[in-house]
Formats: sequence, C-alpha cells, structure tokens
Amino acid sequence: MEKFRWTWAVRVLVGGVLGFLFSIVLVSYIVGTRGPSPATCLLCTALGAVIGAATLPFADDGRALLLRSAVHFGVTATLFVLLAAQLGARGGELLAWLAILALVYAVIWLGRWVGWYVEVMQLRSLLGLSPGPSPLKWRETLPYLAFALLLCDGLPLLLRWADHAVSADVPVLSGLLLPYILLPVAGFSSGLSLGKRQGVCPLYPVGCFLCYLPMVFLLFNSSAMFHCFMVAVPALAGNVLGWLYRRAVPKEKT
Repeated sequence: MEKFRWTWAVRVLVGGVLGFLFSIVLVSYIVGTRGPSPATCLLCTALGAVIGAATLPFADDGRALLLRSAVHFGVTATLFVLLAAQLGARGGELLAWLAILALVYAVIWLGRWVGWYVEVMQLRSLLGLSPGPSPLKWRETLPYLAFALLLCDGLPLLLRWADHAVSADVPVLSGLLLPYILLPVAGFSSGLSLGKRQGVCPLYPVGCFLCYLPMVFLLFNSSAMFHCFMVAVPALAGNVLGWLYRRAVPKEKT
C-alpha cells in the first residue's frame, strides 16, 4: 500500500510539473502574450496532475474501474473546460473542445483496456483455459480493432466537426494534426502493444487501413488516400517491433 501511495504521488507530481511547463511554454505562444495568467498556470498544473493520475493501473473489478474512470473523466473535463474558457473559447468552441477531449480520453482509455484485456487472455492461456492462436491471429486482433474503429472513424469525424465549429479556413485538426501526428503515433503505439502481447498480427494494419478508407471519400477525396498508409504503415512497424521485443525479452518480463 505504501509503495502504491508513493507511485501515485510521484505520477501526480510529474504530471503537475509538466502541466506547469506547458502553461509557460505553449500557452504563452498560443495566446500571444508574454506569459500566462496565474489562473491559467494553476489550471494547467491541476490538469497535468489529473492526467498523471490516469497512468495508474486499472482497478481490479469492473464496477470500481467504471466508477473511477467516470470520476476521473469528470474532473479532467471540468478542468479542461475551465482552461479553454480562460483562453477565450466560448459556446460552440467549448463544446467542440470538450467533444475532442471526450474522444481522446475514450481512445486512450480503450487502448489501456485492450492491453489489460489481452493480458487477461494470456493468463487464461497459460492456465489452459483458452485455445491456441487463431489463423492469422484474427481472434487476438479483434480487441484492437475496436480501438482502430474509434481512431480511424470516430476521431476524424469529430475533428472535422471541430474545424467547422471554429470556422477554420484550413482544416488544421482533421487535415494536418490527424494524418501527420495522431494517426502515425496512435497506429504505432497500438501496433507495438499488440506485438508485445500477441506477436505479429498482420490483420491489424490491414484493419486500420480499411477502417480509415471511408473517411478518405467522406471527408476528403482520392488525393487523401495516403492517410490510410499514415496509420497502417506505423501500425505494421509497431507490431513488428513489439514482436521483436517479445522475442528478445523473457516472457515473465513482457
């Protein structure tokens, strides 16, 4: 228990420090002033501390997990909305940023849940309670496809809506941030997680490609086909790297 409290305190402290640095370095640039206000600093620090607490392990039972997640999201959303309002967001902009936060939170939460679920599957396999690997490991890939759907379909729709909500002349969120940062990072990270736990799963990068394909024609046009590769290729690279890590590190340490 003492070790858990120490871990909790350290993560909250690190998150708070990073939030404070964010308020000084980035918020000053965004707002265009010499320095953030004390209220902005305080909100960024508190938000960073809350995000740091989110890195703690999941609860042991489902009811506690859902309750803690709901409380944590409520606190996070409150601080985030107050910070957005402090920076000048109003009305539709606040709703747009809150919706983005909700989806990002859901993506991260689902990614962590998938990792936890796969670990449970591995324990069942070690105890002889589940069958061996399925062809092309399709069954092992299924939990991660839920994450791919949220990342490749839910997030682009929400970011495009946010672009319209803030009346952006250029779709910065859906046209720049999404394909060049969010898709590669999330695709690589999820592929790495899957590879470390299940080895090479070739259906996952294919699933990411196919999940994003409708967004190409719904939100853009055929010239944006490369977006599909921006998530599929990093997912494949992460999956292979995770598999190599799995082979290099003893199983009890993975």
